[in-house]
This record gives sequence, structure tokens and C-alpha cells, in this order.
Amino acid sequence: MDYISTRGAVPPIDFEQVTLAGLAPNGGLYLPGHWPKMSRAAIADLARLDYVETAVRVCSPFIGDAVEPADLRVLLRSAYASFAHAAVAPLKQLDDRQWLLELFHGPTLAFKDVAMQALGLLFDTFLSRRSQHLTIIGATSGDTGSAAIAALAGRAKLDVFMLHPAGRVSEVQRRQMTTVVSPNIFNIAVEGTFDDAQALVKAMFNDPVFSGQHRLAAVNSINWARLMFQVVYYFYAAVRLGAPERQVNFSVPTGNFGDVFAGYVAARMGLPIGRLIVATNVNDILHRALTVGDYSVGAVEATSAPSMDIQVSSNFERLLFDLYGRNGAATAAAMSTFERTRGLLLSPAMQAEAARLLTSVRVDDGAMAQTMRWALETTGELIDPHTAIGLAAARSLGSAVDGPIVTLATAHPAKFADAVERAAGQRPSLPARAAALFDREERYVSLPADLTAVEAYIAERASPITATRAA
Repeated sequence: MDYISTRGAVPPIDFEQVTLAGLAPNGGLYLPGHWPKMSRAAIADLARLDYVETAVRVCSPFIGDAVEPADLRVLLRSAYASFAHAAVAPLKQLDDRQWLLELFHGPTLAFKDVAMQALGLLFDTFLSRRSQHLTIIGATSGDTGSAAIAALAGRAKLDVFMLHPAGRVSEVQRRQMTTVVSPNIFNIAVEGTFDDAQALVKAMFNDPVFSGQHRLAAVNSINWARLMFQVVYYFYAAVRLGAPERQVNFSVPTGNFGDVFAGYVAARMGLPIGRLIVATNVNDILHRALTVGDYSVGAVEATSAPSMDIQVSSNFERLLFDLYGRNGAATAAAMSTFERTRGLLLSPAMQAEAARLLTSVRVDDGAMAQTMRWALETTGELIDPHTAIGLAAARSLGSAVDGPIVTLATAHPAKFADAVERAAGQRPSLPARAAALFDREERYVSLPADLTAVEAYIAERASPITATRAA
């Protein structure tokens, strides 16, 4: 499989290269050169497989000969050995139509673990073939950072610099990052929003001097391999609810569009998804883009769902690339306009094409809180604010959607205990495996949202591009 930039104009690269890369040299995001297809028979056959075997089947077309299936199977069994549920991503029924797909049984209690634990081992696999050292730079609205740090701490060929918006992540999210003591882990609290942190990361990848001094790689969902691993749980859930003989719908709480785009990929591969519901909070750039074609940046509003407090959704560029007919030049021109004006209009034809699969719903704080109360009172389930937004969107559509609706339960409620207690009147407890989190010392540095300051901090601590280390 070859991988191409959403902005065209750069040579294709293979799976190993795309895993170790960040942005494409022209600022674009990498995508497969074509969407592999799974037949109805192949999808039906997944119903008899466990999560790891499902992942081997779904991921192999994207990986090609970069990792042999037997080696991939070993890698994935190791990645998920620490998960608290043997199913990795168990389904839970709430009522006659609503289901939760629990994606929070990994070490940091959030869906990012499903991909990140595998990605960390994939980095090891590829770096063991090379005399190279990588500098991982990422921005997080909370869960990506903790999952990346849990997966990558102590790995000799990697340094990890994770930027989070100061005061805009939950205390559990912050502590899961800042209490990990490892010589290769560096936490940076940026004085600004997630969008500010994300802009800094993109600027570093696009800075030829800085990127020329350090071999940069990404763990955000701009990294194709991370997104690929998220495609798996759509297949895993759907076949357990009757696919491919019937369509299954998914509701996805989203900010950066990565998890939703993984569902889009599953649909392009042949999984019969009826509706892919894009559930946003009041930071609703995606809802505006999909309903009226207005992809324009507004002010970030802090909410009880901080991982969704985003106004620039990086992965939306991947969808735009397909909506522009996979025309890299057109996508590059559109993104240049967006980066210059902070706004972009989708044509009626693009809106109609997106609407064939995607439905968006904006959920405010009141509806989020009401859904958390409904879940507890009606089903006995405590859910976190992000999951509540997804479930509120799913329930709001009612009979407009045929078949079961699976809401992605993206985080354990204890990661947002204060918000859950305010809304539902019951305080969730951390699982035993995370109970010591508040006993550990925090370590991080606070920096302004200034490229020069952040690059200087990283340059003093990261290995230069010529350096190698023993594995």
C-alpha cells in the first residue's frame, strides 16, 4: 500500500515510512492511495474472531508486507494484554436500540489506548530495523497525551514531548501525563487552548530548520497508523450486531474528527454503516461544516467535555480530500485559504456527498447533563461527559435512524469525576489499577504559546537527527 498526501505533490511512501512520519512535507496528511475493500463474506467471517484476529484482518491490507500477519498478531496480543476486559472493546446494551461500545478498558481509561498501545509496539518494530531515534511531538486535549505517554515511556529510541492546554484538561487527565517518571517523557503546559497547542505542533513539523535538526514523528491522529487501529472496533462491534446482514449506526463524540474518520474508513472498506453521527459540543465547527457548509473557526468555549473543546479539527482535511475527488491541488488550495482566513466554505455538492454517510448533532451542556442522568436512572450506567454527548446525539435522532445505534464510550467516567457528579449526583471511583494516581508527584513545565519558546525547550532536550541510541 502506498500513502499519499492530502495536498498532493509529494512522492508516495510505504506503511513503515508513514508510521514514522508526521505531516507530509507539504503540510498535508497521509492517506492510503486507495481504499481496500472487504467482501460481505469476509466481513461476516469476522463474527467468529476475537478482537486481535479481527484487527489482523482489518489492518493487513493497509500494512502490506511491512509486518507479517503472524508478527502483527503477536504485537497486538501484547498491546492488549494489559486491558481490563478480555474483549478489549465490549458492547453493552442500554435499551432496545441504544448500545455503548466501551473503549476505556486500557491503562489510561480512554479510547486512545486501543490505538496507542499498538502504535508504541509498531514504533519499536520499525525502529529496531533502523539506527534512528525519533522525537515524538504531540498536542493533546487530554486523552491522547496520557495514552501516548503510557505506551511510549521508557522506550530508548524515542523522546516524547506532549503539549497540553494549561487548565483545560481534567485533573485525572493531567496527572496521567505528569506523574509518569521516565527520562524520555517531557510534559509542556501551554498557556492557551488545545488549538494553540495543535498549531504549535504543526508549525514545528513545517519548520524546515527545526525538523531538519530532529527526526520528528506524530502520535496524534494525524498519524495514519494510529487512526488505522481505530478502524478495527467499528468492524468488531458491527458484526456482533448483525453486519453485514443489517446496517449498524455509530454515534461518535468528536473534536478532532479522527475517531469519526476511522468510521468513515470502515464504511469505505465495505462495512454497512447506516449513519455515522458526528456528535459535537458547543464548539461546533464540524456541525456547522456538515449542516450549512461553514467550516470557520470560532472562539473555543471551555466545557465539561474538554477533549472536545476544539475549533480546528485536523482530520477533517482527510475528508475534504475525498470530497474534492482526491484532488491534492484543490485540497491544498482550500487549506491554504483556511489557514489564511480561518474559514472555508463547502459547496452544496460536497455537503450532499458528506451527508450520504454523516449526520451531525450539536449537544449543549444541558442536554449532556440530562443524558448523564438518564443513563444512570434508566440503565444504571455512569457515563462520562464525552460519551453523554454521543449518546444524546444518538437518542435525539429517534426514528430517523433505522437499526441499532452504537455510541462510542470514549472514556471512563472517573476521568471526569467532578462533571459526572454535578450532572448525575453520583461520583465515580477510579478503578483499582489507577487508584494511586493522586499519590504521585507531578512534573511538567509551563510555557507560553510561542513557537520560539517551545522549540528552544525541545531542542535543549531532544536528540539531534544524527544521534542513535542502543535499543
